Amino acid sequence: MISHIFAIGLALIIDRIVGDPHGWPHPVRWLGALILKLTAKWNHPPNAFRNGFSLIFATVVAAFGTAYLLVSGAYALHWSLGFLIETLLIASGLAQKSLRDAAEEVYQPLIQKDWSRAREKLSWIVGRDTANLDESEITRGVVETVSENTSDGITAPLFWAFLLGAPGLWLYKAVNTCDSMVGYKNEEFAQFGYASARLDDALNFIPSRMTGALILLATKNKRNLTVRQRFAEWARDAVKHPSPNSGWLEAATAVQLGIELGGVNTYKGVRSERARMGTPFYELEAKHIKEAVQHMHIATIWFYILFAIGVMIIEFA
Repeated sequence: MISHIFAIGLALIIDRIVGDPHGWPHPVRWLGALILKLTAKWNHPPNAFRNGFSLIFATVVAAFGTAYLLVSGAYALHWSLGFLIETLLIASGLAQKSLRDAAEEVYQPLIQKDWSRAREKLSWIVGRDTANLDESEITRGVVETVSENTSDGITAPLFWAFLLGAPGLWLYKAVNTCDSMVGYKNEEFAQFGYASARLDDALNFIPSRMTGALILLATKNKRNLTVRQRFAEWARDAVKHPSPNSGWLEAATAVQLGIELGGVNTYKGVRSERARMGTPFYELEAKHIKEAVQHMHIATIWFYILFAIGVMIIEFA
């Protein structure tokens, strides 16, 4: 169990420094290819709803089974080889550097007042229309993305890695990738993507709330609210979000930065009104992107520390 803690810790360091270099092979791409192939084969009436469960089952078995065989086989050969394979599998399932880099790619043109480039870079990481957004709306898009994905891309994978090792992390990544590709409430995926969306919600239920609470407790509150006041605003606003989990991240970020998230987005020209979270004490500006990234790093470190302490207590009890 102690080696398990060190493997996760080393994986966090590798991911923060190296990330996912462009052009390198990555398991998520292989999962994506599998999901695309199965979706083309199975997403047809009248069995789309039932086949959606088959999709999530097949993807999870492939991801969990492959990771389990690799890790257990490597440990059987030699402890150091097992530790190395587990560390690399965990590092490849985290997204600290990729998320920070994606935010930075919008931040740089934003502070240079290069609006068209900032909008273009934002369009790579959000689904909303970006062509006519001003500085505050571009910033909102990045802050919401970083906040939401602090759980989706970092602490939720860590949570499942602590529970089940590298296979657990890849079980979560399989479900999360299915959700990101088919978990939409539109005509094409409403039936087929139901199982992926609901299972992703379930797996992220605890990590999202823990991460939101850590943001409230471990980062600086710009309005000098007491801890009780922070949690009161958080609980009030988080439930307004249409996602059962994302609101707990975005509301925490909004409370700590003294900004308002949510509002009007358009998707392919269709207007969508999102519930507003937080109190607009400060106007959204580029510096909030940097602060949201800082929240991500702080919450990640505390998430790891808390779980590492918990594992050691169990180990030595």
